[in-house]
Amino acid sequence: MQDGTFFSPGHPEETTPRGNVFARDCPTRKLLDRIGDTWSVLILRLLGDGPQRFSVLKRAVDGISQKMLSQTLRSLERDGLVTRHAEPTVPVSVTYTLTPLGRELLDALGFLIDWAETRMATVGANQRRYDARRLEEI
Repeated sequence: MQDGTFFSPGHPEETTPRGNVFARDCPTRKLLDRIGDTWSVLILRLLGDGPQRFSVLKRAVDGISQKMLSQTLRSLERDGLVTRHAEPTVPVSVTYTLTPLGRELLDALGFLIDWAETRMATVGANQRRYDARRLEEI
């Protein structure tokens, strides 16, 4: 909206002040950095299939360390995008679930994920053409 506010999707009665994503210390920019992180997108996508245990997430996300998975889940939990549920078993069994806010974000990210998956070949071909032109210039 023109006055610096926007209507929350699904909650037209709520308005929220908009940030300035170009300002270094803007909370909106910091949130975009988090949700644009590769690990966050992948974890949110996996949790879109339903609640997942830590060990399942670790096995599913090739290349993520246990420390990075823990940090990413903690950040997503802090932002209110996932919830953590610990069962008092030995060892403790921890399950992560998307919150309604996390589901809303995943719905928005779904278009981006789909675009990346379906345009990968085109982008790859463009990169090869660009690289070939750059080599010719040398």
